[in-house]
This record gives sequence, structure tokens and C-alpha cells, in this order.
Amino acid sequence: MKLTYKKRIFFCFVIIFAVFAACIIFVEQKEEKRYRTEALETKLDGYADVIHGYIVSNSLNDSSMHRLGALISILPEEIRVTVIEPDGTVDYDKQVQDVSQLDNHLDRPEILQAQYKKQGSHIRLSTSTQRKYLYYAKSYPDGFVRVALPYDIQTKNLLKADNMFIYIVVALFICVLILLNYVAGRFSQSITRLKDLVSLAKNDKPLQKNITFPDDELGEIGGELTKLIDQKEKNKQALMVEREKLIRHFRFSEEGFAIFNADQKQIYFNTHFIQYVNMIMDRPVLDANEVFRSEKFRPLRDFLADEAKLKNHFSFQLNANGKAFVIRTIIYEDKSFEIAIKDITQAEKTRLIKQEMTNNIAHELRTPVTSLRGFLETLNANHLPEEKRKQFIDKAYMQSIRLSNLIEDVSLLSKIEESSSRFTFEKINLLQLINEVRIDLSDKLLQNNVALAIAVPGDLSINGNYTLLYSIFRNLIDNSLAYGGAGTEIHIANYMQDEKFVYFSYYDTGKGVNEEHLNRLFERFYRVNEGRTRETGGSGLGLSIVRNAVTMHKGEIQVKNRPGAGLEFLFTLKK
Repeated sequence: MKLTYKKRIFFCFVIIFAVFAACIIFVEQKEEKRYRTEALETKLDGYADVIHGYIVSNSLNDSSMHRLGALISILPEEIRVTVIEPDGTVDYDKQVQDVSQLDNHLDRPEILQAQYKKQGSHIRLSTSTQRKYLYYAKSYPDGFVRVALPYDIQTKNLLKADNMFIYIVVALFICVLILLNYVAGRFSQSITRLKDLVSLAKNDKPLQKNITFPDDELGEIGGELTKLIDQKEKNKQALMVEREKLIRHFRFSEEGFAIFNADQKQIYFNTHFIQYVNMIMDRPVLDANEVFRSEKFRPLRDFLADEAKLKNHFSFQLNANGKAFVIRTIIYEDKSFEIAIKDITQAEKTRLIKQEMTNNIAHELRTPVTSLRGFLETLNANHLPEEKRKQFIDKAYMQSIRLSNLIEDVSLLSKIEESSSRFTFEKINLLQLINEVRIDLSDKLLQNNVALAIAVPGDLSINGNYTLLYSIFRNLIDNSLAYGGAGTEIHIANYMQDEKFVYFSYYDTGKGVNEEHLNRLFERFYRVNEGRTRETGGSGLGLSIVRNAVTMHKGEIQVKNRPGAGLEFLFTLKK
């Protein structure tokens, strides 16, 4: 049987309040019992202090402990007193004449507690008297005094919590039930009226006049629901508002949008659509329907005219007047359709750059791979003298090094340009980093008789990526070693710094380059002297890596010929 709203809300509140009242009663009873227990233990604690004070003042020991009976006799008759040595030996027990027969009491729970907390209590059955006691033990420097009360009905009642609080809570519970029944009735009345109102709206029946609701939250809901039903015929206006929102979205979109009906008559188009159509057409147009008359949009017209088309969408790429566009159309169920034009010129340029780089990489790999293959085929097919054989092996080894360096350079450049977020930044000491580059290239510097002068403060640090910063100075020095000539001097100096940047000058005293090459030195695979560069094994990527690494550190780099001879690179790195 389905319960009414009144019964459901009534039973829910009854259960909640019952659980709440039970929790309060449980906590109160427990706290009162704890309070009564502490009060009783305080009383027993006073007995223990009196007994211990008597023992100390009369200098009682195990042989004279029977004199304690004079004090015990004035205490309540039910009190049991036990005096225990620190090692657990019982010196005196009111209930036992021959204490030598008693076990060691050091393992008794109340004694164990008293050892660590100074006081301890426990309710258990006595092994000597076979009677249940509430034991209370207190620790002193010379032993333990234990006071016990028989755990009988009188003691239980003393520790038992008062039931008056329970009676009060039960009385309040009954009052709350009466109040809940009244409140649930009012809620049920409002819910019933709301249900009748929804039924009228669902069945499209006219609303009754002067519908009233109680002056509460449900009454407010009923009034709002009545207003919503009265405004049912205004849904078309709301739909137009949503349509306007969609049009605003099209208006501020970066793509060109146009919507046409089934007869190819324009319904809406944004400014980007006309702008892109004008870029594609050879003459200015103001009418979006021009797309159906131009030969450049023939693929679109053929798709719309195809009655047997299997898809409701179509796209193609169109190149016109130096621009690249993607034309996309979607047909809706009512045969209306939209046309979207997107300018992909920049994306197409990026694709061509990547394609060009791929071709360059393939071209650069072909030379060392072909040389390496030729050397190995010669070694494999011919029996050469040992000296000639070693010469071919050395050449193959040099080509493998060139191939390895090229792959490393391409990998690093790709990471910088496409996966810059993978580089982590940390505090880097620049002098220490430059010295590490110098140590790694010390053999090459010595072989080429190149002197390296470093003028960088020892405490100069920036927040940067170690690998990229290392590649900047490594590639610049490699470039000087490869093209500067023997006996060249290299100078690295931090000539200035401000709040945001550090400024570096790097120059060598080598041969330099012609002015027409300066603007292209940072291009990938660009070589000033193709033949000479291939002989030295350069990949043409070193300075491109340097420029990208500097850019990654929010800096700039320029190159110029120095007066006299050599190249000078001026670059900044953000602190």
C-alpha cells in the first residue's frame, strides 16, 4: 500500500527524532555513570590516603601491620583493605588472616593500572573470598594500598544512573509527535493542492480561478507553478531567445557560418562568412548565395545536388589567392543546411614547414648513411691491407658519429618546438654550467689550440632548464671550433643584468661570415659553405637549437660580425 505524503513525512521525522533521543539518553546515562563512578573512586581514594598516612605515621611494617586493625575498625564495615608491597607481596588483608597464602598481586588489573597511572580500578571476582568487588588501588613510594567495596545491589545502585532524564525525554518525544502530526498535516494539504494543479496542466484543462495556497514555501511554489502554466504559450518567444544566442555565437566565431533553407535561400550568415567568400572570389560580393553560382564551390554544389548521397556532411579544401580554406557543410533533417568556412592558411604553412623539415632530415641522413654503407660494403667484399682496413673503419666511425649527432640535434629541436611543456625549470648556476661545457670540450679546445675566456660572476643564477642552457653554450662553442679556425679565441661574458634579464656576449676571433649570410644563420639546415660544412660534419641545426633554447627562456638573440674578424652573438635570458 502506497503511503500518503503526510504519513511518510511523519514517519521520517519520528524515526529521526527517536534516533536522536536514544543517542542523547545513551550519552547522558553513560556520562552520569562515569560521574558517579569517579565520585565513588574519589571517596575510596580518600580512604587509601588515610590508611597510608596511618601506616607511615606509625611506621608499620609487615610484622606490625596487624595494628592497622584499629584504623580499619572505624571505617565502614563493608570496606575491604589490602596493603601490598612494591614487589606484589601482600602485607595485610582485612578478609584474610594468613596473608602468606595469598598469591602475588602484582598482576592484578588495578595494581597494573596503579603502577602506570598512580590509581587503578577494576570490578572482578576475588580469588580468595569468591566474592565480587569494586577494587581501587593507589600507588605510593613504599607500596600499594587497595580499597574494595563488595559489588552488590547497593553498590550497583550507587553507580546506576538516574532514570529521571529518560522520563523527561520520553515526555518531550510524545509532545514532538503531536507537533509533527500537525505540521505533516499542513504539508500534506499543500502537496495535495500542488498535485491537483499539475494534473490540470498535464491534461491541458483550464485552471480554476482564485487558486489559493497556504502562506508557506509550498504555497510560493504553487504560485510560481501557476505562473509557469499561464506562460505556456510564450515558449516560442523563449525559443527565439535561444536562437538569438546561437546567432551571437556564430557572429563572434573565428569561422564563417551561413545557414540556408531547403531552397538554398540564406537564413543567416556572419561577417566572417562574407569576408572569406570575398577572399576566395575574384570580385567583391555581398550575397551569401554567391557560393551556389561560383565555379570554385562546384564540389559543394555537386554534393547538395546529389540525391543519392550517403552522408549528411561533406568537406573539401580550397586554395585561392594565396590562402587555404576548409569548406564544410552539414544537412539537417528538414533539408536545411549550414556551410562553414575555416581559414587554415597558417596550419597549412606549418604542415609544409614540417614536410620541408622532414625532407631536409631525409636528405641529411642520406649522405652519412650512404657513406657508412659504402665503407662497410668495401670492408665486407674486399681483403684490404690492415692499414687501409683501419682507414675505412675510422671513416665509417666518423660517419656514425655524424649520424648520431644529427639524430640528437633533430630530437632536441623537435622537443623544443613541439613539446616545450616537457622541460622542467629549476635554479641553474650559469658559471658552473659553462665550466661543465668547457670540461666536456677540453680535448677539442686543446686539439684546435683554442683559448676560452669566461667572464661570468660565480653567483649568477637563473630559473631555467639545464639541458637547454647547456645546448646554448655547447652549440656556440662547437660552431666556433668547426668554423673559426685553429688558434681562435672564444670570449663569454655577462656584460649586464637588470631585474628581469641577464645579458650575454659570446664572440670568437675566427673568420666570420659574409653579411648576406647573417640573417639566415639561425635557419634549420642552413650552411654558409655546403661543401666545407659537410666535411666538418655539421648538421646545420646547432644555431637553430641555440635560438629556440634562448626563446624558451623568454630571451632574444642577435648575431653580427665583429670589427676585425669573428662572429659575436648577443643574447638575453630571463632570470
